[in-house]
Amino acid sequence: MIRLNLDVMMAKRRISLGELSARIGITQANLSILKNNRARAIRFSTLDALCRALDCQPADLLEFLPDAEDESEPPASLDC
Repeated sequence: MIRLNLDVMMAKRRISLGELSARIGITQANLSILKNNRARAIRFSTLDALCRALDCQPADLLEFLPDAEDESEPPASLDC
């Protein structure tokens, strides 16, 4: 399982969901899906925008959990 640690990086950078949304041009609803690890995929352009806005590397946002089982509730589909 791949986890997106967007909430952690946002806290480190002290940036709100609204401010990040405005910076990268993605709706707060779609960012919330990413932040809560409900997305099934993420575009490289979105990852690039997040890294630029948060001044971080993709590895700061993405974490591989080899033994993690899927959540009981399926993630929402997101095309951002």
